[in-house]
Amino acid sequence: MTGCRISRVVVTPVAFADPPLLNVVGVHQPFALRAVVEVHTDDGVLGLGEIYADETHWQRLEAVASALGGHDPYDLHGLRRLVAEVLAKGDGGAGASFGGMLDVDSAVDTVYSPFEVACLDIQGHRAGVPVSDLLGGAVRDAVPFSGYLFYKWAGHPGQADDAWGEALTPEGIVEQARRMVDGWGFGSLKLKGGVFAPEEECAAIEALREAFPGLPLRLDPNGAWTVPTSVDVARRLDGVVEYLEDPTPGIRGMAAVAAQVSVPLATNMCVIAMEHLPPAIARGAVQVVLSDHHLWGGLRASQLLGGIADVWGMGLSMHSNSHLGISLAAMVHLAAATPNLTYACDTHYPWKTEEVIAPGVLDFVDGAVRVPTTPGLGVTLDRDALGTLHEQYLGCGVRRREDTVYMRSIQPGFTPNTARW
Repeated sequence: MTGCRISRVVVTPVAFADPPLLNVVGVHQPFALRAVVEVHTDDGVLGLGEIYADETHWQRLEAVASALGGHDPYDLHGLRRLVAEVLAKGDGGAGASFGGMLDVDSAVDTVYSPFEVACLDIQGHRAGVPVSDLLGGAVRDAVPFSGYLFYKWAGHPGQADDAWGEALTPEGIVEQARRMVDGWGFGSLKLKGGVFAPEEECAAIEALREAFPGLPLRLDPNGAWTVPTSVDVARRLDGVVEYLEDPTPGIRGMAAVAAQVSVPLATNMCVIAMEHLPPAIARGAVQVVLSDHHLWGGLRASQLLGGIADVWGMGLSMHSNSHLGISLAAMVHLAAATPNLTYACDTHYPWKTEEVIAPGVLDFVDGAVRVPTTPGLGVTLDRDALGTLHEQYLGCGVRRREDTVYMRSIQPGFTPNTARW
């Protein structure tokens, strides 16, 4: 007996402003969706989690939340069994798709993840230790992140220009990077590609190399290129980028590229679940895996991924989607307690202007976030802000991420660029 039980669970969908960031399947909508999970115990402890919140996923979260009363927050194996059982009564734990680029065969891991994080937050509060201690202890005091660059419009159509303005050329990307480096101190930079022809995006990377000669650079076209084009780009950018992320779709395609180039290939598209690892390793398809506790089934499963990557000599970084501070806190604790996560992590954090946690804990200094040392995740829910963003969710009309649908409302003939070039 651990002395406490889950008394109630509240799942709150929220919407926060998102800029018009371009990618292979379209453009970000004016609002990004997240779900904030609150797990309360009968002895008055609160644990927090955060996850994607498209309408289908939110309904799955609600179904699990309604079944958690009386569960032991220390019984994580039992929690996962409960999630699987609840989903099996509904849609059988069918697959899930996020943004038209990330597809998983089963929703169990992505539904389980925020509840596991909340339970670890509870455990940390009750023991008086940070979550990183529950994961084996922090091996670094601060977690470095990479500045995430995007081609973007000046503002959403029909709205005023945002604070970042337009970035559709190499010069625009360099200016955006300067703001990232000057404002947050990032020590590496990643460009989201798949928007323009490969030659243009190579030119942007080369302009970044000239402007920031000492910073590691990455390019991620989300599978926009064919195998031959991927090989050509890898050879052109050999010695310029630290890795190429998902230049072409699928394990087979990535393996074909990897066999012909020396630039490491990274992924958060063709290897996003445990069952993807054996074929990817057997084919030598990827050299760097981007972990994501939201997709991989929580913090402990992500540590298991880290151990597998270490055994097979694969590098490890961390994927990001549009997220708020509860997710960032979980990412920081996980990265701090994963010794071989040595590449700077991705984050969308500089792009957001709204939040659900109290400020002052997750500040970026020299491109890194210090690992919270207070109990649990180390962050506090701002209930007024949560209410505001929930009201925004109710009023904004967005219920799922649909980059392609939104793009077609602006450019009716748009076709996703996957393997286009």
